[in-house]
Amino acid sequence: MNRPETLVHSGDCRYLIPVMSFIRLAYMIINLPFSALRAFEAVVRLSGFSAAAQELGVSQSAISQHVKTLEEWLGQELLIRGARKSQPTREGDQLARAVSDGLGRISDVCAQLRDRTRSENTVVISCLPGFSFTWLFPRLLNFDTAHPHLAVSIVTDTGQLPFSAADADIGIRYGLGDYPGFHVEHLMHESLTPVCAPSLIEGPPGLRDLEDLGSHTLLHDENESFGNAAPTWEFWARNCGLTLPTPVKSRRFGQSNLVVQAAIQGLGVALGRKPLVIDALVDGRLVRPFPQITRSPLSYWLVLRHERLDSEKVQSFLSWIRSEVARDPDLPEAIPPRD
Repeated sequence: MNRPETLVHSGDCRYLIPVMSFIRLAYMIINLPFSALRAFEAVVRLSGFSAAAQELGVSQSAISQHVKTLEEWLGQELLIRGARKSQPTREGDQLARAVSDGLGRISDVCAQLRDRTRSENTVVISCLPGFSFTWLFPRLLNFDTAHPHLAVSIVTDTGQLPFSAADADIGIRYGLGDYPGFHVEHLMHESLTPVCAPSLIEGPPGLRDLEDLGSHTLLHDENESFGNAAPTWEFWARNCGLTLPTPVKSRRFGQSNLVVQAAIQGLGVALGRKPLVIDALVDGRLVRPFPQITRSPLSYWLVLRHERLDSEKVQSFLSWIRSEVARDPDLPEAIPPRD
């Protein structure tokens, strides 16, 4: 049987072909595996299933299934899977670039649409959950008092994606400050020193000497995305010229505010990161068992689009947060060592 297109010989034929092409295009768009494409793009960009799962907030097995489904749907192998790192095939690289470009364009359009409807009386801030809970939230009352006509909305994220400004006027980012294409301003340095609940000092088993750490649980803040620049227990000990004893137990947390809360509750000893522990140290919920302090290789940064610098509400927030940083006290003294 002839295809329907061949039965049309009138001048209207020029309209039929575009219509059929549109139908085929609409069918392809409707049936694209969008979730699988998004998962695959994240695996390629982050070079692994684990990092992609963390970014998208799903399990690693779910990411693996999405990629497998996409490969079966296309009839192509898209990844060369390794023990620690996955690399795209030639076809996979081509697809990942196309998905990334498409999502980028969609994000830009969404940002423009949101900007049109965003209230000029609301400042939207994007930052890590740990920073927002332990440092920013307790200080926002000061902003409300100084600027009663403005409201602050907080959007928390993992900070692993480049700041896109799609969801915020200002990003407060934690890292090395490499955010090309944006206005970047250093906000504050970070100091590292062990902290714990006061009840752990006298024990039992007590915590007055470095060797006593071997009898306690060490609390770890996972910063795997920073590699060797991560402010870990090992980094602190190395920079202070110390050797860590083997702890009786370790606990790892994916958010820094959970580490701080666990330390406050006496569940172990944490590597305190100023500014995240400064309030708890000042009010006595935490204490410093050892005097050694070192500066973290990472800092906090203000990141925003250049055109937002002319916004009055943005300038109000920037001026306020700079003054709050300047008002932060120094770390309290460590508990004196036992005689």
